[in-house]
Amino acid sequence: MIRGLKICGVSDSKTLNFILNHNHKPTMIGFITNYEKSKRFVEFEKLKNLIHVDKKQVKFISVLVNPDDVILEKIKDLNFDYYQLYDVNPLRTKEIKSKFKKKIITALTISSTEDVVKYKDYTEISDIILFDSKGYDKSESFDHSLLDDLPSELNKMLAGNIQIDDIPNLKNKDFIVDLSGALEDKNGKKDINKIDKLLNLFKKI
Repeated sequence: MIRGLKICGVSDSKTLNFILNHNHKPTMIGFITNYEKSKRFVEFEKLKNLIHVDKKQVKFISVLVNPDDVILEKIKDLNFDYYQLYDVNPLRTKEIKSKFKKKIITALTISSTEDVVKYKDYTEISDIILFDSKGYDKSESFDHSLLDDLPSELNKMLAGNIQIDDIPNLKNKDFIVDLSGALEDKNGKKDINKIDKLLNLFKKI
């Protein structure tokens, strides 16, 4: 059974308010905090205002790629529940968790079994392990069968070009499911109709 739903890459208040006021809210919402190459990146001042809201029990995630202490100090008082870390080794992850007192999602980018087993280096540190594609913001896919032997007790999340119509096929997977690109229009903006379809479908299953 799917453990939860994350909508990632929200960057405007209209979309955020729609999600937070939906009858079937997701478990988590992610915000691209320091990866400026992403079209979903939110500049700090805008981010500060965007997430200064009643979260209505939805968890807010700061998505960070190899963050330095400058950005971490800057965002430390913002309304985030988790830091989702890409390209951060176990020692640095432990340091960030200890210093900034946030729950941690370790994001591993997967193309082979060797990439998958890296999760073992983080199980004592991270609260959730995210298995994603190598595409970062490009919504690429990877072979999800590489994850078939992961232990059921591992708190894990699945991303990588997942489409809305894939959700019923994932209903027996014990992952939090993470969507971003599938919820956007051809201009790369979040599409409220697609988000509505996802949230209603997720509720059904």
